[in-house]
Amino acid sequence: MIQRIQTIWLLLASIVIFGLFLFPYLNYNDLVGLGKKLYVTGSYTAVNGEPIKQQSNILQMIATVILGLFPLYIIFQFKNRKRQVLLVLIEILLIVLFGVWLIVTANHTLSLTSQSIGAHNIGIGFFLLPITVILLGMAAGGIRKDEKIIKSADRLR
Repeated sequence: MIQRIQTIWLLLASIVIFGLFLFPYLNYNDLVGLGKKLYVTGSYTAVNGEPIKQQSNILQMIATVILGLFPLYIIFQFKNRKRQVLLVLIEILLIVLFGVWLIVTANHTLSLTSQSIGAHNIGIGFFLLPITVILLGMAAGGIRKDEKIIKSADRLR
């Protein structure tokens, strides 16, 4: 059942999570006034138009890779739909916890510059997590729909 619609939703969820490597989740100015961006890979500042990495964040990078690969693993659990739904719900919980971790990291980073999180410094990366949760919810709905179809077909036999 790899060709079902939930496969598309899970694949898109994986792609969106990996988008965190491309888009920052925080834009801010440091104490000197230099524009900085916070990615899951680390903190970057622009010097003469070139992004320079100032700090690495290995743990967030590893967590992002794991969260991005997990939906791909869920796709191949198509023989056990109940487990697939459970894994999707676990992935949603992990993404919510990861989002909290990103918010705490952003608050800590901004507290060093005497700023607070506002609409002016939230990056695109923060919006990728709710999109992923929506896609995973749609995948869970597709999996449940398949389960109902199979149960109704079993009753007809």
